[in-house]
Amino acid sequence: MSEETNEANVDTKKKVNEGDKIQIIKGEQKGKTGEVLMIRENSVIVKIGNNKGTGEPIKTVVNHKNYKRMK
Repeated sequence: MSEETNEANVDTKKKVNEGDKIQIIKGEQKGKTGEVLMIRENSVIVKIGNNKGTGEPIKTVVNHKNYKRMK
């Protein structure tokens, strides 16, 4: 059963598109949600907020295995 669940998670991660909402499940930004800005071979670039002082977007890079797509 665990193999089926793992395969389902991997399949979902590879189907994200620009503009999708994701939740980071591992790493320094764990628990944060953001919007996919760009998709790369091994990772995605995600906007996780805006800087309150300058209004500039806060971006981070997340490996495909370290996030899940939100519905």
